[in-house]
Amino acid sequence: MVGTSGSGVPADVPGIHPLRLVAVTHGAPSPENREAVIRLVDAVASERPELDVSISFVDAANRDVAASLAATAEPDAVIVPLVLSAGFHVRTGLSLGLDRLGGGAQLADELGPDDRIVAVLARRLFDLGLDDDDTVVLAAAGSNDPRAVRECFETARRLGQRLGRPVTVGFIAAAIPRLPDAIEMIREVHPGTRVLVGAYLLAPGTFYDAAAGAGGDVIADPLLLPDHAAPHELVELVLARYAAVDANDWEPA
Repeated sequence: MVGTSGSGVPADVPGIHPLRLVAVTHGAPSPENREAVIRLVDAVASERPELDVSISFVDAANRDVAASLAATAEPDAVIVPLVLSAGFHVRTGLSLGLDRLGGGAQLADELGPDDRIVAVLARRLFDLGLDDDDTVVLAAAGSNDPRAVRECFETARRLGQRLGRPVTVGFIAAAIPRLPDAIEMIREVHPGTRVLVGAYLLAPGTFYDAAAGAGGDVIADPLLLPDHAAPHELVELVLARYAAVDANDWEPA
């Protein structure tokens, strides 16, 4: 399980301290959501056993994100936000948490958009038996941050390129078009076609349940599942976000 592993740095080398990778997710996770996310972080720790890898669940609805991060992270950590699009909690809450934490802590980029995510999204749809006549809607959580919304549309564009067909975006909250409206629009334009919903969601939970009831014919699994190993593409992606900070932004004290 996720925890603290050996540093891999010789004890007789002064002034060198290995970076820690702290994966941060926000919300109040269900047991299934929590297990799915932990599987991802466990896989990251297994892939890079020389790193100290940990995870922090921050309930953004009931706690100060910045204060929570400052209380759980280390001053030499790389914080990797396990979010697909960076809205308020990444751009403001986590950044403030780093300011309070001090030291050499750095914030990595959000996970999306990225072609590795698109590969998993496509695989989930193919698992449903995606046919040439099917239409696809990408269900995204939604955000009040315009940049986060644009990132969702960019993911849909990349997914459409991979599938060779248009992909419509529908948002579960905070942005438009709302998912039920997007599905209804597709049924009006393409009557009789099967509507497949791709879940641009990290793990099961309230948003996935809402997407499942939005009116599509069938919905794909989210990116992570509690009873399956994390897709290798997502493990690579977390480590890539970490490595970008490690290479460019951190200097040993």
